[in-house]
Amino acid sequence: MKGTVDRSVLAHPLFTGISWAHLSSLTVELAGSWVAEVEGRRHQTRGGARKRAPGAGARHRLVFVDRVVATLIHLRHDLPHAVLALMYGVDRSTVTRAVGEVRGLLAGRGFAVPDRPGVRLRTLEDVFAYAQAEGVELLLDATEVQVRRPAAGRGGRRAFVSGKKKQNTMKATVIADDQGRTLWTDALRPGRMHDATAARTAGIGRCFDHFDQVRVLLDDGYLGLSKDHRGQALTQPRKLRPGATLPFLEHNERRRHEHSSQRITVEHALADHKRWKQLQRWTHRRDRLPDTYQAIATLVSDRTATA
Repeated sequence: MKGTVDRSVLAHPLFTGISWAHLSSLTVELAGSWVAEVEGRRHQTRGGARKRAPGAGARHRLVFVDRVVATLIHLRHDLPHAVLALMYGVDRSTVTRAVGEVRGLLAGRGFAVPDRPGVRLRTLEDVFAYAQAEGVELLLDATEVQVRRPAAGRGGRRAFVSGKKKQNTMKATVIADDQGRTLWTDALRPGRMHDATAARTAGIGRCFDHFDQVRVLLDDGYLGLSKDHRGQALTQPRKLRPGATLPFLEHNERRRHEHSSQRITVEHALADHKRWKQLQRWTHRRDRLPDTYQAIATLVSDRTATA
């Protein structure tokens, strides 16, 4: 079976969402890890070392570059695996396996650091250490992705119902710098969980204790964190009570506006993530969403780190 589309056309930035140069460097970066995973599975299957020379045997009908491109198209446009299989002239199961492999590799890459080629941030502790060493002010916020409602009769159905969205969602906590560049995102939590609880579960309190020079700008959903970590977790000044005189009101509103103006860049980072169609509404298995969000966030961080 032959593919119905020129494979070189599918690698165009309009399909993949990344530039030609980014695609080239990404393929080189992931190729070694992919080969190691493939050889590891083969070693486990045959129960020992290979008996034929490397390179012998059947060839992959979907080479690694095509696997990366197919995964990017799936993430960017949410094309079904069956459609991608038709375009590449392979079986649907081949595309499903390829997307699963490459998505996992993308999710484990970590996040790019501005002006530090080759350095990647993989944990919350890495982000706080980087911020303290470089004097970077962090911005933290949460975003929700709509997911399918759990089947009737299963436990935990209410856990995904968001009080804010009034929908079934999963929540991602994201940290960006003052330029709106994504530095970290956590494992996704059920949408019912409060924003501050999700941040605490990720371990942000421990990071505040160990990196006492780091400042994080937050919105009013994190008032509890600001009370626990004064001078580090910074939220908007509270609105004054009725009866306050005009000079105090103007000063308070000016401070609130300045805080919002500084925090707006993390909203831009979240908007960059939602430009990928799979994060606009997730229609697949919920247990695959965390890796998908991480994969997309790492790709966005690559682009913004060099902007």
